[in-house]
Amino acid sequence: MKILFMGTPDFAVPSLRALLEAGHTICGAFTQPDKPKNRGMKLQASPVKEYALSENIPVFQPVKLRDGTALACIRELDPELIVVAAYGRILPEDILAYPRYGCINVHSSLLPKYRGAAPINWAILNGEEETGVTIMHMAPELDAGDIIAQRATPIGPNETAPELFDRLAQMGGELLAETVAQVQAGTAPRRAQDAAQATYAPMLSRELSPLDWSRPAQALHDQVRGLLPWPAAVAEFGGIRCKVFSTDVLEDTADSAPGTVVEAGKTGILMVCGGGSLLRVRELQPDGKKRMAAADFLRGHPLSPG
Repeated sequence: MKILFMGTPDFAVPSLRALLEAGHTICGAFTQPDKPKNRGMKLQASPVKEYALSENIPVFQPVKLRDGTALACIRELDPELIVVAAYGRILPEDILAYPRYGCINVHSSLLPKYRGAAPINWAILNGEEETGVTIMHMAPELDAGDIIAQRATPIGPNETAPELFDRLAQMGGELLAETVAQVQAGTAPRRAQDAAQATYAPMLSRELSPLDWSRPAQALHDQVRGLLPWPAAVAEFGGIRCKVFSTDVLEDTADSAPGTVVEAGKTGILMVCGGGSLLRVRELQPDGKKRMAAADFLRGHPLSPG
């Protein structure tokens, strides 16, 4: 099948690779324009652009999708199907209506739950025990199209957002290859989403970062896992602001007030949280310093229990 692929971050690369390995003709790849990065502000290509160029796939980086130039390009490429995976842009209706087999999207949640920009992070932030990937027909409304296929997977109790991101990216590619074969054969099922069950996963912000010790330890553990790699959870230890990267929830409880240091040593910083629950901080990064074990931080900034 002749396919136009649209995607930008690392998550999309396994989907593009799966289409190539399945023998489809990728007539082009749409991706976001190169963006300045790091201190030098040097323009950096997206992961999809880098992979597409390595496979000699023509790359297109339209700044706008609604001025007619993108549609003109698509008409020239004349794809039978458009596949979208984390492109980061909403497709206008004239583009959605163009391909013979329509436009399908790879989304990293079990729709209708977690429509939006950050479904992987919010699934962890909300303490979900299961998530998955959905292949759906695209519609004008965000992530509201009819479902073709879904595949579920448990979320590990200590699994971080980047780890889950990598797993779902691979799952998405595998399910996409199976689904495109069904679309081509005319056997793909189609199921409308129940809008009443829809939840949303908005973009992350630094406002989500501060750890509130009055919340249960499990909720804070989920916050730490879900906010990686950005913006990361933050807390102050001995008056020093730190990003928190790794924590453990203990089964024991304490009678002290939330925010109390129970112990601080080789195994990390043990904090009292809501309801007397206990959270051990194992890895952190003080402002202006490198990421380090909490034990290394304590050598220069000792904390007294209580």
